[in-house]
Amino acid sequence: MTITYESVATPDGVVAPRFRPPTGASSASAMTLDGEWRFRLFPHPDTGVDRGERGDDWDRLVVPGHWQLAQAPHAWPYGMPEYNNVLYPFPVDPPHVPDDNPTGEYRTTFRLPADWPEGGRTVLRFEGVDSWFQVALDGEVLATSHGSRLPTEVDLTDRLHAGGEHLLAVRVTKWSAMSYVEDQDQWWLSGIFRSVTLEHRPDGALDDVRVHADYDHTTGVGTLRVDTATVVATPGPVAARVTVPELGIEGVTGEELQIAVEPWSAEQPRLYDVVISTDTETVTLAVGFRTVSIEGGVFLVNGRPIKLRGINRHEFDPLRGRAVTPELMLEDVLLMKRHHINAVRTSHYPPHPHFLDLCDRYGLYVVDENDLETHGFQPGGWVGNPVDDPAWTEVLVDRVTRTVRRDAHHASIVMWSLGNEAGGGCNLPVMVDAVRELDPSRPIHYEGDFSSDHVDVYSRMYADSEEVELIGQGIEPPLERPDVDARRRAMPFVLCEYAHAMGNGPGGLADYDAIFDRYPRLLGGFIWEWIDHGLTRADADGNLFSAYGGDFGERFHDGTFIADGLLLPDRTPSPGLRETAAVFAPIRIDTRPDGALLVRNRYSFRDTSHAELRWTLHRGEEELATGTLDLVLDAGTETVVRPPSGLPLLEPGEAPVWWTVRAVQQKAEALEEAWLEPGFELGAGQLLLVEPAGLPAPAGRVTTEADGGFRAGPAVFDVRGGLRSLAGRAVHDLRVDAWRAPTDNDRRPARWRGPADAEKWRGAGLHLLAERKDGVAVTADGALAVEARTAGPATRAGFATTYRWQPVTYAPDAVDLLVDIRPEGRWPESVARLGLLLALDEPQAAETGVRWTGLGPDESYADSRYAALGGAWRHTVADWQTRYTHPQENGARRGVTSAALSFADGSGLRIDADDVTIGARSQLGIELSLRPWSDDALERAAHPHELVPDGRLWLHLDAAQHGVGSAACGPGVLPNAQLHAAPVRMRLRFTSL
Repeated sequence: MTITYESVATPDGVVAPRFRPPTGASSASAMTLDGEWRFRLFPHPDTGVDRGERGDDWDRLVVPGHWQLAQAPHAWPYGMPEYNNVLYPFPVDPPHVPDDNPTGEYRTTFRLPADWPEGGRTVLRFEGVDSWFQVALDGEVLATSHGSRLPTEVDLTDRLHAGGEHLLAVRVTKWSAMSYVEDQDQWWLSGIFRSVTLEHRPDGALDDVRVHADYDHTTGVGTLRVDTATVVATPGPVAARVTVPELGIEGVTGEELQIAVEPWSAEQPRLYDVVISTDTETVTLAVGFRTVSIEGGVFLVNGRPIKLRGINRHEFDPLRGRAVTPELMLEDVLLMKRHHINAVRTSHYPPHPHFLDLCDRYGLYVVDENDLETHGFQPGGWVGNPVDDPAWTEVLVDRVTRTVRRDAHHASIVMWSLGNEAGGGCNLPVMVDAVRELDPSRPIHYEGDFSSDHVDVYSRMYADSEEVELIGQGIEPPLERPDVDARRRAMPFVLCEYAHAMGNGPGGLADYDAIFDRYPRLLGGFIWEWIDHGLTRADADGNLFSAYGGDFGERFHDGTFIADGLLLPDRTPSPGLRETAAVFAPIRIDTRPDGALLVRNRYSFRDTSHAELRWTLHRGEEELATGTLDLVLDAGTETVVRPPSGLPLLEPGEAPVWWTVRAVQQKAEALEEAWLEPGFELGAGQLLLVEPAGLPAPAGRVTTEADGGFRAGPAVFDVRGGLRSLAGRAVHDLRVDAWRAPTDNDRRPARWRGPADAEKWRGAGLHLLAERKDGVAVTADGALAVEARTAGPATRAGFATTYRWQPVTYAPDAVDLLVDIRPEGRWPESVARLGLLLALDEPQAAETGVRWTGLGPDESYADSRYAALGGAWRHTVADWQTRYTHPQENGARRGVTSAALSFADGSGLRIDADDVTIGARSQLGIELSLRPWSDDALERAAHPHELVPDGRLWLHLDAAQHGVGSAACGPGVLPNAQLHAAPVRMRLRFTSL
């Protein structure tokens, strides 16, 4: 059979798959072929180019890399990236793909070094090529292969000669039959995007090494067995010596060696160098002793239950796409560890092998996922799905076994995953059997096996917290078949995707986390996802921005859905990542209803002796007292702590008094924990001990101006009671507001059902609110009372409002505003916000400094608030903004009792908040937002660089905002964070500074 890019056939002319030791771990010779290659792009696979063509006058392209990104961010000579989530960007007619199939011809020349060993074999290794490719040496085609995120090796031995120059030609197509099984939610990017090497395989080389390093938690004994084989020359077992120098043990392959060891876990990633030697090759592997098991429906590592507080990670660089460097992989791993993430699902393909080396070393549990997704068949009812087509059996088994053979020696891998969103069918059990034959020591995961007939864990995506709680209790709705239902109920449950982190979010993460902790059956889950895939692009004026679907002129794309990560594209942590760190904290410190703090050690294997519990008593910027708590908790235990006796008795003052407790790292205990520097925070919580003193009564009287308007301290009004200026700045607008620039979650219906929140809010006219003054009068006690009604078009619903302005007698530069907001008519089930919008003329608004007392330092919302702590904080208005890849509502600070604005001209404005109630609930402070542009501009902007200060400072002084949820691909805002139209009362004091 002639194998082409449309063939459903396993790779041809390649070496059998084998394990991959870390770079430098083998004594065998190797040389890299990375660097500049000659390149030419053709519109069709039939390029007409002879494989012996050197291409000396062709373009130069760096390998590894994607041809679409060769000259990013300023030029795209080889075609644009394309983004699709589910649907294929070509007709669904497997195995056929369009004739319009860009194809890259790569050329490079090489010579074997003079010291290249004689004898043995020399193989050419590709770590990753997207999507289908042919390999030719000196004009002769030797192999065809595929599996974009899997390695391919070609034996060149009989065609090489010492000292001579060889021409290597590689033809790569953008589309192939394999594109049908590589439909992951990411950019379609092509080319040789991982490294290419020449490797010498001596006779008797260690081509395949299988490490079994179990740990018996009852005895503390580790059992090591190493099996070795050669697959390149003469396939079969090969004898080798095995030594573990640190433990002083040695043996031979196939022999079980037992000795007391320190086990490996993500919390304490203890590794031992295991040296495996033949007469011709020595390989040194960093091995961790650990055992994975499932008992009574609970997932155990080394005999103890664990929780996966994980993320889904695509490989991504904003300039290089999936051609990630070792330095970037390390940055990712350290960012995960520093934000208390302990697990990674390699969505949805095996990662670069170096990433797994780092997971071993630094401690991350890994679900290693096979390179398989066929999501584009779902809209057609899965008709033609390769997972249910016997013609694809050999190909799919080949893919998953290549994954297992490459990666099985990694201690960090605790589960294999067959793939993602690929439906079900006849090939699933065959793949499962193939994995179990190679490695029976790890459970198998696949979310698409809905009844869990074949896998070992029950997995779901985006189940809401209510359903997850039912599953935790074992009372979820039954399956039709009692035998399968009983089997599934005996399995651990994992959310392979949840808490969709698109834009401002995820909301509700803490609700999930509490449920995970409550039920042993619940293993935890993986947030979708790690990073926004915004590719760096320059606009016509040279401005760099993060591009998403449609920004490259794609006619068929999925827009902003590629921007759904906890990191912004440049790897700046989003507020969502900081919220994740607070929720995932291994030493959780939570407020109890009885005015105490609950301290929980959520480590599975270690006590808290490495951490110090430091407390601070503080009011505003003033530190009143400090100390430490003499407390060490064993793994999995908890205790209640209260403020120590002897603290000073404090009267209410301008700012709240907080008792804040932080668990901080005392020292870096090992090389692997070098990221965990002294002072690193492992958890934090606080108690509000003293609320601020209420604002004294203002008692002043407004005066009438010559034009019939009014003055109240720093506030000037027109004859109808409209605010014209405040603290010497013209007022552009002051009115009730219930709208926000929609978040990505607001724009999509929760669980893909019903209208989205933003659609409901638009239907109520919240985006076009306008205010009508109904009356103005000076009251008997000298206040200015203004009656108003705020409503949108085409609706009877509105907000009746009373503004009561009164000067402050003892502070002539201050004015009090008591505002009562009363909803009228029928409202949608939620509103975006309830409060006041105030717009002041301020040409340099972005430079305005802000000092506030409240929650901070970053933004927080009703369902994403765990990272925010009460205290005193400073920002500028520019720094106040979160520059999400897709602009949207951002920057709210909750619990603000006072804020001082420092304008560029040296003047300022202070805002104090008191007597804030919404419905029957009173609360501490307001939710404050500040922007140098309007909500309308924020909503219209497609990218952050399009937001330009408009000469005004826009303030939101809210009693509350609606939560953020994760409706972009999951549940909406839970009832405990929803905002409904309700009466609001706020007392605000404005003081000119």
